[in-house]
Amino acid sequence: MYKRLLEAPQRHKTSFFLFGPRGTGKTSWTKQEFPHALVFDLLSMDTYLEFLQNPSILEEKIPKGFEGWIVIDEIQKIPALLNEVHRLIESRRYRFILTGSSARSLRRKGVNLLAGRAHSYKMFPLTAAELGSDFNLTESLLIGHLPAVYSHKSAAEEYLHSYIGTYLREEVLQEGLTRNLAAFARFLEIASLSQGSVLNLSEVARECKIERKVVENYFTILEDLLIATRLPVFTKKAQRQTIIHPKFYYFDVGVYRSIRPKGPLDTPELIGGTALETLVFQELSAINEYERCRFALYFWKTVDQHEVDFILYGNKSLIAIEVKSSKTVHPSDLRGLQIFKEEYPIAKLFLFYGGKEPLHRGDVEILPLADVLPQLPQFLKRFV
Repeated sequence: MYKRLLEAPQRHKTSFFLFGPRGTGKTSWTKQEFPHALVFDLLSMDTYLEFLQNPSILEEKIPKGFEGWIVIDEIQKIPALLNEVHRLIESRRYRFILTGSSARSLRRKGVNLLAGRAHSYKMFPLTAAELGSDFNLTESLLIGHLPAVYSHKSAAEEYLHSYIGTYLREEVLQEGLTRNLAAFARFLEIASLSQGSVLNLSEVARECKIERKVVENYFTILEDLLIATRLPVFTKKAQRQTIIHPKFYYFDVGVYRSIRPKGPLDTPELIGGTALETLVFQELSAINEYERCRFALYFWKTVDQHEVDFILYGNKSLIAIEVKSSKTVHPSDLRGLQIFKEEYPIAKLFLFYGGKEPLHRGDVEILPLADVLPQLPQFLKRFV
């Protein structure tokens, strides 16, 4: 079991939510950090049915005088339980850890998330920093960073293949998020072709042969379940005209590669480049959250096709990061960063690349991916 970067917020002595996609290690983390907690797992059918029929039975299940932490796994399955949790926090001063796959899905059901009486934290796939000596860039690009993949590497491909099927069965179908599961499954594959690209909803709808508004709803479902993210374009105080549509990313590179259809026209370079960008995105997202850096994440692209993969906008810093898999750096690799610097002179410029030596080209600091990803917590904290 890897030591996670997410710190247990015990010092707050207050209840908290822990959100994250299935399989990212929320349950394992709570067991590791709170070994004496009282646990109610809503993935257990008996527990689920008992609380579904009578949410108020929760108080009876807690021993009198209990002063430890109380864990409710997958709280989104019975939102009505939050009313009881809220009451018990107020009346009994109990402390709850509430795990789930989405805060947004709870809000859409009219749940107030305890009216601000609980902190919220997020869990991501493993990071390069957490993997430590087990981190291997080539391997990460193939199987991603879900914990179960590293527990059973010999069955990694099989696990990833079944991952989305599990989501379809246990989340999308059970929650009634869509009536047409076959169309949604087809959509998942088509959406993967937009990974790391500017999203064109009309084009996705044509490929899926379904209405555009249905496709929009499907993308919302992916975001609600934390399976995917739409990354917005950076437009603050822009002089150059930028595009308006977001980029799309599945949350883990291994999941992306498993979903993406592959054929004779799909070159390893095409898929590999997107996989690399995906890995950097999931690493930036996780470290930004765990270290509480509070950067807002964007990408940048002008209408005349100048582009930077990732923009991090914080209280004190503006960081532009371009990602290249090549082992050498060509002048064209720096062009987007240089144009961005003209637009935003305060920006710090970085190129993450497949080479082995750190370099400098003008204002651009060039860092090897295999070195910078394990050191990403220290890297980001330089600019906070």
